[in-house]
Amino acid sequence: MLLGALLHAGLDRQVLTDELAKLHLEGMTFAVEEKTIHSIGCIKVEVNSDRRQDLRTLPAILRLLEHSSLDRPVVERAAAVFRALALAEAKIHGIPEDRVHFHEVGALDTIVDVVGTVFGLHRLGIGRLICSPLPLGHGFVECAHGLLPLPAPAVCELLKGVPTYGVDLTQELVTPTGAALIATLADQFGTLPPMTIQATGYGAGSRILSNNQPNLLRLIIGETCEVDESQTVEVIETNIDDWSPESFPHLCDLLFAGGALDVTLSSILMKKGRPGFSLQVICTPAFAHSMKEIILSETTAIGLRFRREKRRTLPREIVTVATRWGEIAAKKVQTPAGEVIYPEYEACREIALRHRVALPEVYNEVRCHEVRCRRSNS
Repeated sequence: MLLGALLHAGLDRQVLTDELAKLHLEGMTFAVEEKTIHSIGCIKVEVNSDRRQDLRTLPAILRLLEHSSLDRPVVERAAAVFRALALAEAKIHGIPEDRVHFHEVGALDTIVDVVGTVFGLHRLGIGRLICSPLPLGHGFVECAHGLLPLPAPAVCELLKGVPTYGVDLTQELVTPTGAALIATLADQFGTLPPMTIQATGYGAGSRILSNNQPNLLRLIIGETCEVDESQTVEVIETNIDDWSPESFPHLCDLLFAGGALDVTLSSILMKKGRPGFSLQVICTPAFAHSMKEIILSETTAIGLRFRREKRRTLPREIVTVATRWGEIAAKKVQTPAGEVIYPEYEACREIALRHRVALPEVYNEVRCHEVRCRRSNS
């Protein structure tokens, strides 16, 4: 399916065939079929052999790669995929890596799948691979080791740290080979990133899924279009009615020091007419765990709600504004209507205290600078 998607997205079939010939595999036949599944055009790839293939160990596969005339980056990345697979199988079966007989994985078609996929990504110049969370079915599958539960034990081992979700299908949706490819080659897992789409490819599977879902793998290729003002944030909330808000400033200091983007506290009326508070913290997903630990440690909350949301912010930068009291830090924001300069509270407060003037007077001085800037630009 990965090979089919790469070919459908623009990988030249003859170039791929010529590259696979560098493996010097005897008896290989490579069939590419254009199909339509649920009215979606796609490509199905089948690799066969006209002779019996021997079972291969990891050292045998690595020798095959080293003795080929493949480009070095392709050899190294393909070897990494097989090493990951061998490590998982060795742990599952309790044997050394170099004694793992790959069975299906050692078959010719899987070697071609791995090498072809690595080459295809390399040939198309894909520098970063992002994968969506992987669907996992349930039930059992018959293989060389006998009847194994789904997801296959090797798949579970390979997908440690990879986001997945369960699907109510008694069919194998992610194979050990596919898991090894994705776990090794993917740079990131998540939603579709900001990008300008250039090509889309669909690779067809060989089975009909019992829920009538199209058995396709989609590959979207494009150029990254990173937008600093568009971010994914985690929103963490809790309602509490037995906590003293006098410690809220201390809580804020801890949360902001830990990476919070915003912290708010609102008065609410809770069950049985009790007054309470709704605490909300916004942070980047990387700091979400520490935020939750701080809230549960510093408040009386015994539970939290959290969710991922998209956030858009306006471009901004810190600037200095010349005033009669000297330079004051401010924030210049690019709004749809033009530049706006916002006074920074702490900087203005420090000036107000030092010169014994009213805080609104300092704010007005900064805002007058904004007016002068607008006039000079007009």
